[in-house]
Amino acid sequence: MPPFDLSRPRDTAAASDMNPCGACPVRSLTVCAALDPEELRRLAEILQTIRVEANHTLFSEGEAADALYNVTSGTVKLYKLLPDGRRQITGFLMTGDFLGLAVNESYAYTAETVTSGSVCKFPRRKIDALMDEFPKMQRRLFSMASNELAAAQDQMLLLGRKTAKEKICSFLLMLSQRAARRGHKENPVYVPMSRADIADYLGLTTETVSRTFTQLKTAGAISLQEGNKVMIADMDAIYDMAEGC
Repeated sequence: MPPFDLSRPRDTAAASDMNPCGACPVRSLTVCAALDPEELRRLAEILQTIRVEANHTLFSEGEAADALYNVTSGTVKLYKLLPDGRRQITGFLMTGDFLGLAVNESYAYTAETVTSGSVCKFPRRKIDALMDEFPKMQRRLFSMASNELAAAQDQMLLLGRKTAKEKICSFLLMLSQRAARRGHKENPVYVPMSRADIADYLGLTTETVSRTFTQLKTAGAISLQEGNKVMIADMDAIYDMAEGC
């Protein structure tokens, strides 16, 4: 299937006909999971399903927060630019994750695709009105936001208290566990991010990330496979290293 650029979205009605909410294969993972068929129909009336290429910016830090997004396939990275130009990646979102929530009227971070994929785009004012009508959707969104906060707290631990090897092992386990929660194989681990992305997420240099992967490979704890996959050959060892044992 040829990729579609976000700046040239498909017609909303056509997209809904091709992938209506009720038949969405990942609906159980998304904010829409709690809705009944009539509520899903109402939601489908306001959403836009969009295919995106890799390395495409969905929105930028500081832009007006006029839309929210649900990732239906692919991987998205969230990042902030520091005053000196450095980049801090604050999270990676995958199928089922929701993004675009803003406390103020502007986005607090930039969202950029890591891989090609698809998103559902919701006009902010319209979905806010629907959530007032559908308390179940509000509760589901609150639960997802709570999970996002827990992930942010885990990242703070990674950045502040762990060595490079502990960070990389923890990162691989995080991806493995997230894949398992989505019903995918937890091993080998799919790692679509570049070494630079991993470095900017873990607070390391690209060279340190590459060197640490090589060390783990040499030790027999992992093997690098085609298709951006990492086979964890010794899961117990990875767990121990992640915990500093």
